[in-house]
Formats: sequence, structure tokens, C-alpha cells
Amino acid sequence: MDPTNCDFSPMKETLKDELLEVIMSLQQSVQEMDTDANCLLGNFEKIKEKFMTIEMKAATFYLNCYLSPFTEKYPELSHSVQNMSLRRHGGLIVIQRQDALENLIQPGIHIGADLTHSLLESIFFPGNPLHDGAVLVHQNQIESAANVLPLSERYTGEKKLGTRHRAALGLSEQSDALVMVVSEETGRISFALKGNLYPVTTPGII
Repeated sequence: MDPTNCDFSPMKETLKDELLEVIMSLQQSVQEMDTDANCLLGNFEKIKEKFMTIEMKAATFYLNCYLSPFTEKYPELSHSVQNMSLRRHGGLIVIQRQDALENLIQPGIHIGADLTHSLLESIFFPGNPLHDGAVLVHQNQIESAANVLPLSERYTGEKKLGTRHRAALGLSEQSDALVMVVSEETGRISFALKGNLYPVTTPGII
């Protein structure tokens, strides 16, 4: 798979244009405060909604750029985690890169099916017997579900870091895998890569 075939420049230009539009609206509201003190407050909600829309598009851009070198199904993954985030359905998704993971993951249930957002979301639907473990994605397939990942030992004392996040970090500390996490409590989306956790801002989630 050639990641150079994935051209995200149109999305990038759209984000820049929309962000400039919001900034101009905000500047105009500030200028009008001299004549109408309530103008900024009146426009604030509209400006906030526009920023939230841009955040969603930016999150999609970020996810797609990061995932595209490893799977052609990055739009499905992006769509899945955003839906799970909005519904507060927790999830843990491993995207295998170059390193073999057999010796690091306690295997779960073999799936061996093409990756679709509906299948991925159904696996992590609350009450599904497979939703507590990690899904393993290799290229364009869901290889398995309910896998158990090694937990990071660096964050055992931090109450705010849950099991999913410790598992994501644990695997990323021992391999080059990219691990996506959706928090069940907050709906926040994060990535673990090379032992670091990178949060992604999601509209509507503080």
C-alpha cells in the first residue's frame, strides 16, 4: 500500500478556509462591541458551533492522515470511533504495523472479516461479550476481538488513567502498533504510539 496515494490536501484547504471564516466573524463581533456590548455574546453560540464543526473535521483529518499508511479502511475506522465517542461506547483498537504482535497479545476470538464501521461498532456495543477486549486490525481486516494487551507499568498510580488507556500504552511501549482508545466515561478519543498517548479533541466532549 502506497500512502502517497492518499491526498488529504482538499480537506486541509477546506479546514483552513472555514477557520479563517470563523476568525473573521469573531473579529467583526469584537469591533462591533463599541456600538453594541451584547453583540459578542449574541454571536458567541454561533461561533462556538462553527468551531465545533471544524474540530470534528480536523479530528477526521488527523485520524485519516495517521491511519492511511497502514490500512485502506481508515475512513471506516475514523467513522467508527467518532460514532462510539458520541455514544460513550468504550473501545480499544490495535492497528498492526510492521512488528509482529503474537508474543505480546493474549489472543481472543478470531474474526477474520473485512473491516466495516458497522461490524466494529457492533463488537464494542455494550453487552456484547467481545466489547471488553481489544480488536486487532491488520491491513483491511479485523483479525480478532477480545484480545488482552499488556498493561503499562508507568501509570499504575494514576487514578485518571483507565485500563483501556494503560493497555494501549503498554502495547505501544513494546511495539510499533498504533492503538486507538475511546473512553467509556468521557467519550474522548486518543491514540497510543511509541509509548505516548495523544488525545484528539471531539466536538461536544469537554
